[in-house]
Amino acid sequence: MSANNTTETRKADDPGSDVLPGLPRDEDGPIFAEPWQAQAFAMVVSLHARGLFTWPEWADRLGAQIKHAQHLGDADLGDTYYSHWLRALELIVAEKGVIGSDELACRRDAWDLAARATAHGEPIVLGHDRSTAEHAKHDHGSGDQIR
Repeated sequence: MSANNTTETRKADDPGSDVLPGLPRDEDGPIFAEPWQAQAFAMVVSLHARGLFTWPEWADRLGAQIKHAQHLGDADLGDTYYSHWLRALELIVAEKGVIGSDELACRRDAWDLAARATAHGEPIVLGHDRSTAEHAKHDHGSGDQIR
């Protein structure tokens, strides 16, 4: 693949600084401090590619979410950018009827429980909460993972 084709692919998949000027990026494209940020970014790109929303529509939703957070006291130092990105994603998929707000809340809670039950540096496994970990420890003695 030539460098030109790589650039064209990036332009098709990456909203770019002209559409999202606040997007953390370097000369190679978007940058992420944590894996969940890249995953949230990829979900938005995928939903855009499927025609759920346009880039201007997404930029409007994200901008509104950032302004709302600033109004609530977010200092807007750049460290919360992808939190706003994720919240805007949750709002737009609910608005578009992709997922109901109750189901979204259940999934958010399940991920929160799993994250709290996961040791630092380990991958988060959905459905792994403290009760599951305690059950495994009780049934298997050592607390080994259930496979």
